[in-house]
Amino acid sequence: MPDMPNSPDRARVRFPGISSRAYEHPLDRSALIALRSLSGFDVVLRKLSGLISERSIRLMYLGGTVRVSDGQFRNINDMVRDACYILDLPKVPELYVVQNPQPNAMAIGTDNPFIVLNTGLIDLLDDEELRYVIAHEVGHVLSGHAVYRQMALILTGLGSRLAWLPLGNVAIAAILIGLQEWQRKAELSADRAGLLASQDIDAVKRALMKIAGGSRLHEMSTEAFLAQAREYEETGDLRDGVLKFLNLMRQSHPFAVIRFAEIHKWHLSGEYQAILDGRYPRREDDSSASFTEEVKNTARTYKESWEQTSDPFVGKVRDVAGGAADLAGAVFDRLGRRGGTSPN
Repeated sequence: MPDMPNSPDRARVRFPGISSRAYEHPLDRSALIALRSLSGFDVVLRKLSGLISERSIRLMYLGGTVRVSDGQFRNINDMVRDACYILDLPKVPELYVVQNPQPNAMAIGTDNPFIVLNTGLIDLLDDEELRYVIAHEVGHVLSGHAVYRQMALILTGLGSRLAWLPLGNVAIAAILIGLQEWQRKAELSADRAGLLASQDIDAVKRALMKIAGGSRLHEMSTEAFLAQAREYEETGDLRDGVLKFLNLMRQSHPFAVIRFAEIHKWHLSGEYQAILDGRYPRREDDSSASFTEEVKNTARTYKESWEQTSDPFVGKVRDVAGGAADLAGAVFDRLGRRGGTSPN
């Protein structure tokens, strides 16, 4: 079989003025819209996180790693510029290659975000798979995820300082659980951005399979991996459901089989094709995005997900939540009748 070319032999659709709302998971999108709507939030957050010096971190990478350019890792440099062109990110972030066998990549910084790519990931993936990963990180930059991730770092430090207060640490821990859930959904958003820029669902799936199982792709099957994802979702009793929930709480990213199933579903949902056809929200309209509408979209997404799942633990949570909602509605109706007002 002849060697594959380093760059694809096809044109990819570009998305002028695309808003990150086009690809963000509903929970991620509603959280970002809420935070962006707070006047001066970014300034305050940067003040609070002043001890985390973005300039210092960048200098560390500048002095100890390889900065991608036309003269170094030119192929990767073309990929990040290409991803920014397709997603219409005005400023191309710097990208640094780090000698590290762990297959990983990340976007760092708020004022001048940059991308870090481990050599383990470069060695593991082919060019089209790597193109998706780089675009995934560009998606994080376009969404501004790095700004909001600082919240988790700040709250973690704050939790240790409030440990002496009654329930102080518990309250911070509860907020952190919510932030971690948001962060996992942010990874699903970035996966969608990666697909939009690469426009190669097979490459995305191969990359996720390799991240889960290593380089021996010939020993793996997309159909079997998708079946594995379905089994993870459906199998087990209530105890297994609780264990899956507890295992996921320790993860910054969703498990690979979950990401595989989610991007497979989104690719087939019609949303992906609509964006390719030019039907997507524009950045110029971000300021008028409704937080209330996004909360409704989030609730609708979770409701649909809960109704479709076979996980027994989620089923129990759904039943309890439904019962609580019915009880709250009954109380609200009673109070409304007592006060002589209509609940409608």
